[in-house]
Amino acid sequence: MEEAPGERTNLSGVRHILLVLSGKGGVGKSTISTQLALALRHSGRRVGIMDVDLCGPSIPRMFRVQDSDVHQCDSGWVPVYVDQDKSISLMSIGFLLEKPDDAVVWRGPKKNALIKQFVADVAWGDLDFLIVDTPPGTSDEHISTVEALRPHKLLGAVLVTTPQAVSVGDVRRELTFCKKTGLRVLGIVENMSGFVCPHCSECTNIFSKGGGEELAKHAGVPFLGCVPLDPQLSQSLEEGRDFIQDFPKSPAFPALACIAQQILDGTSQQSP
Repeated sequence: MEEAPGERTNLSGVRHILLVLSGKGGVGKSTISTQLALALRHSGRRVGIMDVDLCGPSIPRMFRVQDSDVHQCDSGWVPVYVDQDKSISLMSIGFLLEKPDDAVVWRGPKKNALIKQFVADVAWGDLDFLIVDTPPGTSDEHISTVEALRPHKLLGAVLVTTPQAVSVGDVRRELTFCKKTGLRVLGIVENMSGFVCPHCSECTNIFSKGGGEELAKHAGVPFLGCVPLDPQLSQSLEEGRDFIQDFPKSPAFPALACIAQQILDGTSQQSP
């Protein structure tokens, strides 16, 4: 069911929706979601992040807005804005918990209901991109998210893996999920791909290298690039800083900028 012509919803002003997926936990989906949002903002785009990782909501902390509250307006929930320009807006269950350490002990139907509420009841306004940060796996949350977003401008998915075979195997199952749900794969990102020494600039492949690129070739989908392990990137996430702005000489910077540019190029080709 497509959005009816002339019918306004809270996602009517969103031009493109990107899902960030991985079959494996701990590969850096939230990191990639965060840095992609920052890179797109620095390209002059307005970006939202919908955090549907209900049991591990880390997006508020990464932007240092974890103490913010969600307010109501006539059209629903007002997202939390990262800056005064309102160039990045966020919605996460992390803003709705009474205490930050509260565990979300919910069965599937309650999780699914909240995801549908995030899609229908958040007043996103006009956005160039809405990035959806997902939990690991191919579970209820993923099916509910894809089904709820399908009537809207769902552009596709970015898959995140680390280089080692265990992670690549799980992401291969995520590719199968995308195929079964009719979700277009925009490309694969290999995160934690080598560690560049900040003193001598030598790169050490701690978790091996090339698994993500090999998987992309095998699956016939684009390979968006490798993001190295970088202490400056970890520091910026811990402190809620803008990595793209503060660390332009970091070895991770050109990789993240290139990934964002490929997504921009892909969307510009689709624009009328």
